[in-house]
Amino acid sequence: MLNSKPRRPRVRVAVFACIAIVALGADQLSKYLAQTYLTETDYIQVIPRFLHLTLVHNPGASLGMGANSTWVISLFAIVACCVLVWMAWRTTSMAWTVFLALAFAGALGNLIDRVAYAQGFLNGKVVDFLNYGWSVGNVADIFLMIAGIGIIVLILCGVPYRGSDERQPADTAAAGHSDN
Repeated sequence: MLNSKPRRPRVRVAVFACIAIVALGADQLSKYLAQTYLTETDYIQVIPRFLHLTLVHNPGASLGMGANSTWVISLFAIVACCVLVWMAWRTTSMAWTVFLALAFAGALGNLIDRVAYAQGFLNGKVVDFLNYGWSVGNVADIFLMIAGIGIIVLILCGVPYRGSDERQPADTAAAGHSDN
């Protein structure tokens, strides 16, 4: 499992950064390709009855909810990105680091769209193109879903967010030394 022992902070930071950069790059590249090669009238079948490519510029959140409050969704995404970075810094678990990085990349990927395609204060639209029939999403949404499921699995399996304090052996040695 990914969480065999606490890792040094710089290793977790490097893993977080690498995963976030690769995932964010995949998201932004896929959105660029969708906007380059699809129109809003296209309906390209990829997997029959399951997945089609359709270009949609979504002002709302999941399933178009909150379309009139796009700036609130954007502010929430900014806060979420900050909290995810803080949580990733605080964890001692590599498994938690991986899923927090995926969540960060997904949130930041959609936030970039809201800022890049804004016509006012944080009221831009997210580029969606993966049409499942009941919802249209993007690669960032897939990363958010994987992260959400992964975090639920970590919780259900009892994977600790923070292991024992890394300073504990030194504290224990110091306490043992003072008894002499």
